[in-house]
Order: sequence, then C-alpha cells, then structure tokens
Amino acid sequence: MNVCRRVVSATLLLSLSIVATAGDKSKPKEMAAKNVDSGSFGIFVNGQRVATETFSIQQGPAGSIATAQFKTEAGSQSQSALSADMEMTPAGDLTKYEWKELSPGQARASVMPSNDFLTERIVKGPKEKPEEQPFMLPASTSILDDYFFSHRQILVWRFLATACKQESGQVKCPANQKTLFGALNPQQRAAMQVSLEFTGRDKAKVRGNEQEFNRFILKSDGGDWIMWVDDQFKLQRILMESEHTEVIRD
Repeated sequence: MNVCRRVVSATLLLSLSIVATAGDKSKPKEMAAKNVDSGSFGIFVNGQRVATETFSIQQGPAGSIATAQFKTEAGSQSQSALSADMEMTPAGDLTKYEWKELSPGQARASVMPSNDFLTERIVKGPKEKPEEQPFMLPASTSILDDYFFSHRQILVWRFLATACKQESGQVKCPANQKTLFGALNPQQRAAMQVSLEFTGRDKAKVRGNEQEFNRFILKSDGGDWIMWVDDQFKLQRILMESEHTEVIRD
C-alpha cells in the first residue's frame, strides 16, 4: 500500500461516499449545503488557451450538486458556451444531469435514471422534437462529458471512496491497481468503460511552479489522461499528450 500522505478534507470524501449521518433523524434537514470545491480550469491546445470551465461542487445532507460552465476564449475560431448541472445522492449515484448549449445553438439534454436504465432526452433546437435514447446502465454510472473536466475530479473522489481505505485520518490507496468504472458521455451519447489508476507521487509544473502531487491515469478508448491532484485531492492539471491538450486549474 502507498499512502497519500496528507490528511484529506472530510467533505471531499463525504461528497461521493455513503454519509454515515444521512439517516440520522437528529440532524436538521435544513442544514445548508457546503461548498466542497469551486474555481476554474483553463483548457490549452498546443500551448494556447482556447476555453475556460468555471465550476462549483456543493455537498449537503440530500446529496451533491455540481454545476459548470464552459466558454471558448474570445478570438477562437468557433465561439461556443455550454452549462451543465449534475445532482447526486449521498452515495454518489446520479439523480439528474442536464446540459444546455447557450451559444451558438440552443440544444439541450438531460439524463435521468429509471429502474436499471439511464435515459438521455435530447432536444436539438427550439423547434425540434425531443429524442430519447436508453442506456442499460445503473444510476452509479459516472458522467464524463466532453466539455467539463470537473467531472474527472468527481471520478477521482469516487475512486478514493471505493478503492482506498481511510485509516487515522489518512487515505491509503493501492499503487498501480486499476479500478474500472462505467461511464456515460452525454455529448457523444456513448456508454463506455474507463479505468482509473493511482500511480503514486509525482512532480509536475503547475502555473510555473514545480510541486509534488498525487498522480492518476484515466484510460478509455479515447486515450489516456494523466491527472495530477493535490493533497486536498483537488485536480490541478490534466494532460492528454495524443491530443496536445492540457487542462490547468487557474
């Protein structure tokens, strides 16, 4: 066992693990949601910033809510803006996911669980008829949308909650052990299987400073994503070398 050596913020793990107090009747249900993480990621292609994702993740007694907005930079060849809202139970299961195209079009879609299915409902425009596509996937399926890299951070938290152990305030993760997750990409209307692996400690340069991080590799049919996560398990950098794409927290 390799040990991720810093104490993890409890709210990070509570946001996607079974909350022990969720059924405690003595806890006031009106308790306000807590901000687990918020900020923005810059998306770079060939070293040039092309877009920004702004995100917020909140956790409360009823579960977690993750919101995000994606917008291309001024001067980009194609201007686009999208928003996403994801609701999850305290155990991290999907309750509802919605994305909307804010510009240049007005497409929107939602994903909701029903029995053993996830159903995606897509509307391509104001005058278009809705389309529905079912997926034989459970509510525990992870959402990994194309434009929202905060979803990768949520997947890391799921890995910590399911593949690692908590002992004396520390998180112990097995080194070089791959954990498989079912995932859905709503933009592509595609179900897939991904693997996430904690490879240990690694130095990486973020915002001009070299620091030591926890290193993860996310593998899918679309390629490998190398992710560096700090000691509070907040995503700091993603690199997809095959696409010359880098994502860096501002």
